[in-house]
Amino acid sequence: MHPQHWNADIDYAGKRVVVIGSGATAVTLVPAMAEQAAHVTMLQRSPTYIVSLPGEDPVANFLRRVLPSKAAYAITRWKNVLATTAFFQLSRRRPRFVKRLVLKAAAKALPPGYDVDKHFKPSYNPWDQRVCLVPDGDLFKAIKHGSASIETDTIDTFTEHGIRLSSGQELEADLVVSATGLNLLALGGLELAVDGSDVAIPETVGYKGMMLSDVPNMAISIGYTNASWTLKCDLTCEYVCRLLDHMDEHGYRQATPRLQPGTPTMPFIDLKSGYVQRSLDKFPKQGVRAPWRLYQNYARDILTLRHGAIEDGALQFSNQAQAPAPADERLAA
Repeated sequence: MHPQHWNADIDYAGKRVVVIGSGATAVTLVPAMAEQAAHVTMLQRSPTYIVSLPGEDPVANFLRRVLPSKAAYAITRWKNVLATTAFFQLSRRRPRFVKRLVLKAAAKALPPGYDVDKHFKPSYNPWDQRVCLVPDGDLFKAIKHGSASIETDTIDTFTEHGIRLSSGQELEADLVVSATGLNLLALGGLELAVDGSDVAIPETVGYKGMMLSDVPNMAISIGYTNASWTLKCDLTCEYVCRLLDHMDEHGYRQATPRLQPGTPTMPFIDLKSGYVQRSLDKFPKQGVRAPWRLYQNYARDILTLRHGAIEDGALQFSNQAQAPAPADERLAA
């Protein structure tokens, strides 16, 4: 038997399915597939913190009934942003308290006597890796119903009938779905060069989480790891538009972040997930303070990116045009 990447066209009705992984993809697939499969097993090497929230926001539904839609949307958006930020900050400052809170909620949603520590208690603190969200506790409900289960172990080998675990237990499976093994690719594999010299991306430092030191006129969009990805992407787009307007107004052709020599740096992404650690050496660095720090804080970034000064001493502007290409290169083009 060979593991198979998920394909929506695969017929899994009435089959025994093993989903390998414990992240967002796995916890989404398992309860959905459990509705038709004979049984679905989530096979994880180590547990993940899993939190349940309502599939529909009752506060948002109430606000839409009593307020104009634009006002209801704005209040709901900020409510969600602030709640997510508060949970992240509490996790970092009071990790033991948050761990107890999350595990207590999981134990309450699972069958009596369920081994919560084995299958839902990670060895790391909350938000050292991303926390998974399941709407309306659908994963817990599937386990309680008996249509899904979790095994925490490592794979020894694939067999004719399924998977043999390192413990010797064999999981029978008609279908195996691989929902793990993500690898990050810095800048989508883009190779950079400035004035004919290649840029080593790991040697650059991120400016406001969107530009790279000594690389002119280039911005990238990296969202939040602890909130909605698009929140930061929206702010990045707004800032780039402000920057372009500023350059047009003053006749600048180039905007280049310049880092002072000897500035201390740290890893670009502050997560201990395996997929992050495997690729982190290929990413830029970040500084320890603004504007070189990649903050995971939407409210703070609004002040900096939407309302902060464009000319801050770290972003160097020039109006020097690029030298024209040699005549033979122009003819070849």
